[in-house]
Order: sequence, then structure tokens, then C-alpha cells
Amino acid sequence: MNQTKNPTGRRWFIVATMFLAIICNYLDRQLLSILKPEILSHFSIGDYEYAWIVNVFLICYAIMYPLSGVLVDRFGPKPVLFGGITVWSLACIGGGLAPNVGIFALCRGILGLAEPTIFAGQLVAVTLWFEKRQRATANSLCTVGGSLGAVVAPLLIAWLMRILGNWQHVFFISGGVGLVLAAVWQLVYKTPSEDVLARTVGSESTGGKDGPKFSFKGLFKTRTLWGGVLIRLVSDPVWYFCCFWLPGFLRSMGSSQGLSTGQTLDMIQWIGGIPFLVGAIGGILTSVWSDKMIGAGMPALKARKKMMVTIAFLAPLCALVPFVNSSSLGFGLKVGLIVGIFSLVAVMCLSWLYTLPVVLAETFPIGNVATVMGLSCGAGALGSVVFNLFTGSIPESGWKWLFILMGILHLIAAVILIKLVRPEIPDNENNIQR
Repeated sequence: MNQTKNPTGRRWFIVATMFLAIICNYLDRQLLSILKPEILSHFSIGDYEYAWIVNVFLICYAIMYPLSGVLVDRFGPKPVLFGGITVWSLACIGGGLAPNVGIFALCRGILGLAEPTIFAGQLVAVTLWFEKRQRATANSLCTVGGSLGAVVAPLLIAWLMRILGNWQHVFFISGGVGLVLAAVWQLVYKTPSEDVLARTVGSESTGGKDGPKFSFKGLFKTRTLWGGVLIRLVSDPVWYFCCFWLPGFLRSMGSSQGLSTGQTLDMIQWIGGIPFLVGAIGGILTSVWSDKMIGAGMPALKARKKMMVTIAFLAPLCALVPFVNSSSLGFGLKVGLIVGIFSLVAVMCLSWLYTLPVVLAETFPIGNVATVMGLSCGAGALGSVVFNLFTGSIPESGWKWLFILMGILHLIAAVILIKLVRPEIPDNENNIQR
């Protein structure tokens, strides 16, 4: 096992690299939503076809998430993340080269197959390198890259679009940056020493790195796995709406007011990233809050649940969006209110997305963490596929019920969290794999 001379410094370099890789991950997926008008015009397609392109990504994403978790548990985070970053970057470049919509959709599917590797690998890397009292904070600092990627995306993509004048070239640049990050990851990540592992996973109640773990079949007999799967299934669609539909929704609001395509691009450049920035800051602060409660003596799982259930009460704000949009308020005020609502919704979504993986890491043996993460996140992507079909099949004028539905999904997830999630320790020979 590789010994590291400065484990404290090394772990923060690892976090920084994963942070940048996740920014790149979200930038690549946001290219589609931000450049939606240009891409739809280029391929002469409409919203229904766009929804299916998104679903090709999501279906592949859902399929690969459990597999990526198994791969990380089997081979470790270093090779799996290197392969994933490399493949999704090449898929992004391929999307820019696509001669027709079929090849473009295929490239988005490959992107969906590769992108889950970063999240399963990142969680295991954080669990191996950080103790419980710092783990939620470290995990949020990694995954906040997704939110900041969504913040940077409107600014960077609109700027590149103006300079290059060609959406394909924006895809090329984004993919090229990813290939550089793959090489950096290969240089930065090292396996933690035995001393580090003794402080991070060696004393955990759910078993150390080489201790007993659930067999794959045994995992499905645990209540917490089903809790994690159901939570992601019902709550993830809200976040995927923010990523894939909110920028286009805001641009369509501008179009309905007579703004040109260029003017709506200007608008989204400056306001489209606000919900993701506010959500990122809020998600980090709520993660720090749960770590502080643990530091003050509260049991880890109780602290995580308290934070997540409290923040879930922001969910009903979604239901206000159609009433604001149809009101007699001025256009600027409408947009400002909707962006404000989704900023708070993003805080809720990211608080859950940052902390639920930590909950799963702290309730299962370390040898099962990536697999459990993959299964739960795959369920989240699957739920988003269904929700996305629903979104794409109705006109925006009929989205009232869509926003009302989004207003209750996290409250349902909170009930599931309270009732089903608990520490899981292998205690039956039929469930244990050594």
C-alpha cells in the first residue's frame, strides 16, 4: 500500500481534483440545456425529441450508476475515475462532431455511462481519507463542484459561444479540459496508508476496510438500502429539472416577452447560475451544520436526519412558480422571484444530495459503500427518466401540476428517511462476504 508523506495535505489535493472533475462533469451535461435553442435548430428537432435526448443520457446514467459502484468497490477509485473522466470527455468531443441527431444522442448516452463513476469513486475516496467529524464537509466540498459547474456554465458557455460562434466548438473545448483533468487525477490520487485508514474507517461500527461486508444479494435484505433507493427515486427529479429544464424555461419566459434568442442567451448568462450558486453555498453550510452537531455530541445519523428533514420544508416553494409566472407582475420581478424560489429549492436539493451519500457511507461497511451509492443514485436517475418524459410530453402552459408535484417530493423523501434509514451491520452468515 502506498504510504503518503503528508496525508493531511494529500487528502485536500484529492478533494480539489475531484471538485474540478465534478465541475467539468456538470459543465458537459449543462451544454445541452444552455445551448438547447442552437442544438434544436441545428438538428431541426423540437422539445419532444429534446426530452428523448435527455432520456438517453438519463437511462444510460441510471444503468451505469450501480455498475460504477460495483467497479469502485472492486478496483478502487483511482482507475475507475480515470477511465470515467476520460470516456465522458471523449463523448463530449464526439457530440460536437456528430453529423446527425442519432449520433449526437449516442454520444450523450456514452456521456451518461461514464459520468456516474465520479460520484461513486468520490464518496469512497472521501470515506477512506476523512473521519466522520469532517466527512460531510469534505464530501460537500467535492460535490459542490457540480453546483459551481452549473453556475459557471451559463457564463462560460455564453462567452465561448460569442467568441467561437459555433456550439460544436464549445463541446470540443469542454471535452479537452476533461482529458487534462483525467491526467491530473492519475498523478494526485494515492491509496491511503494504514495509519490514515485506522483513523477513518478502521474503528467504524459498520466495519473497517477489510472487515465483513454484505454480499450483493444480502444488501437487498437491508432496510436502509431500500430507503436510499426510494429517497433518490422520489427526490432526484427536482434537481434534474433544475439542471435540464430550468435554463430553457427561463429563456422561454424571455421569448414570450419578445426577447430575441441572443437576448435570452444574455439573460441566462447572468441569472441562470444564481440558483446553483446559492444552492452550493447553502448545501455546504447545511453539511457543516450536521458535522457541527456531531462535534457537539449528537449521534451522526441523528444529526444528518435532523438537518435533512428540516431543510425539506423548503420543498412547497416549487408550487408557487406557476402563480408567479401567470401573475400581472412585471417581467423582471417575475424572473427575479422565480430565480429566488429555485435558489432556495436548490439549497434543499443540494443539502440532500451532499449529505445522503454520507449517511449511506456511515450506515454500511466501507466495502459496500460504492455499490449502495450506485444503486441509490441509479434509482434517482430512473425516477428522473419518468419525470422527464412527463415534463417533455406536456406544454409549458400545463406545468402547474408539475411544480405542485415537485413541491411535495422531498417531504415524501423525508418520511422515508425517518422510517427506513438505520445503521446496517452484517450479522448473518448468508449476508456476509469476506
